[in-house]
Amino acid sequence: MRPLLRSEEMLLLAVWKLQPNAYGVPIRQYLSEVTGRDWPIASVYVPLDRLVERGLIRATDAPPTGKRGGRRRRLFTLTPKGEAALVELNRIHNTLWDGFTHLGLQSG
Repeated sequence: MRPLLRSEEMLLLAVWKLQPNAYGVPIRQYLSEVTGRDWPIASVYVPLDRLVERGLIRATDAPPTGKRGGRRRRLFTLTPKGEAALVELNRIHNTLWDGFTHLGLQSG
């Protein structure tokens, strides 16, 4: 499997964290809060579509609501393949970061 981009990893984690309300707006808001930067809508939906194509998440249409003028929400959920990818990413990160405490830089 092709390694995930960092933004794809963050999107997968956001989908996992926000279930059952993992759709575009809350995903974008959550990532903006966590990273402290604005996530343009295209930087959310384009990689989400890639993750759907790769079978890491599933997209389903929720029934329309009056709040959205009758428009449907596209909900995202992790697939078993997506869950396995997150487990593997966690293992890799833990191995790479093992023993890291600081950069050894001194201020001033």
